[in-house]
Amino acid sequence: MSELRISGDLVADENARRGDALRSDYEALGANLVRRGIDIEAVTAKVAQFFVAVPSWGVGTGGTRFARFPGIGEPRGIFDKLDDCGVIQQLTRATPAVSLHIPWDKADPKELKAKAQALGLSFDAMNSNTFSDTPDQKHSYKFGSLSHVDAAVRAQAVEHNIECIEIGEAIGSRALTVWVGDGSNFPGQSNFTRSFERYLASMGDIYKALPDNWRIFSEHKMYEPAFYSSVVQDWGTNYLIASTLGEKAFCLVDLGHHAPNTNIEMIVARLIQFGKLGGFHFNDSKYGDDDLDAGAIEPYRLFLVFNELVDAEHRGVKGFHPAHMIDQSHNVTDPIESLISSANEIRRAYAQALLVDRQALSGYQDDNDALMASETLKRAYRTDVEPILAEARRRAGGAIDPVATYRASGYRQKVGKERPAVKGGSGGIV
Repeated sequence: MSELRISGDLVADENARRGDALRSDYEALGANLVRRGIDIEAVTAKVAQFFVAVPSWGVGTGGTRFARFPGIGEPRGIFDKLDDCGVIQQLTRATPAVSLHIPWDKADPKELKAKAQALGLSFDAMNSNTFSDTPDQKHSYKFGSLSHVDAAVRAQAVEHNIECIEIGEAIGSRALTVWVGDGSNFPGQSNFTRSFERYLASMGDIYKALPDNWRIFSEHKMYEPAFYSSVVQDWGTNYLIASTLGEKAFCLVDLGHHAPNTNIEMIVARLIQFGKLGGFHFNDSKYGDDDLDAGAIEPYRLFLVFNELVDAEHRGVKGFHPAHMIDQSHNVTDPIESLISSANEIRRAYAQALLVDRQALSGYQDDNDALMASETLKRAYRTDVEPILAEARRRAGGAIDPVATYRASGYRQKVGKERPAVKGGSGGIV
């Protein structure tokens, strides 16, 4: 842990300032929960063991199709990104794994493992990139990748995904997430059936390269960059893909990849029911795929998603172990602060869902008592579980108030001096 960039003494000092208030708040919440038949210690223990992976690309400043405005001390490469991810884990104790994106994060696997271990990190799912071109690739993905009409383009995309698996094996990953921007911008541009057939065949080739203990996650998205049709446009298509490929294939649910007002928690329930929920990309949105901080817009929806997850956990659903990862674009905030906040909000939704009176809820559902069923959920959601989250962080060596401690450390200013400033803005996301 010698490479951690924030002093342990600073964390201890910041915690000491807040310790008495936390103890008081935790005891008060505990007394409240006892009256509801809930053991606060049991909830805290579960929260402390709930982890969410951070995306390597999330620690950089994001952008839109129109512009990107560089931030202070942006990471210059994967090793700077890992430093930033290490800070998030040090303060939250909720994000011990990092999800890499190839080719952006390509480096010597031995060096990646050594750096991660020094920071107390491991590696989560690998992410391939066939939605943009790199300078050294032979064929362009302008008109698609895994579903492209040209077999040579499809073969290149398959080969890239297999390379991601090989890198992942070397660094300890056990899953591959595949998202493609394939689709069309005009009616008639693509044959819906043939393009999907080509996609399935390409994914089948990738699936054959999976190690026995790996999983592959297909990710659906309604639109963008293709604005008329997307090859993998919704959860139903995603389910067909996972079912067609085999038992190691699962659906990944990105909370932003749905039409406004879509009942995402119901989709989650369906995928759990039929054994094809692979995991999540957590973020939030107002209008479309905005990639906003988790819980920034629809915290109740996030809670309702976790209500389904805890319900499955409560029922002991066989083989239920979804992957959890944040996937956000930080355009106007310090990316580290946003990821700290999001990790906290995701744990908050989990903690609130653990407070739902499952027996009472089931009874109200069986009695068709709509009001009381809804109130049962709301009672859990209204509970301020911040003392549980803070205590879980403190016991694990993290910060009671991670954002305040991060700001007190001056980390952003320090790395701003170490890392050359990016000159000017640019168009596009990266």
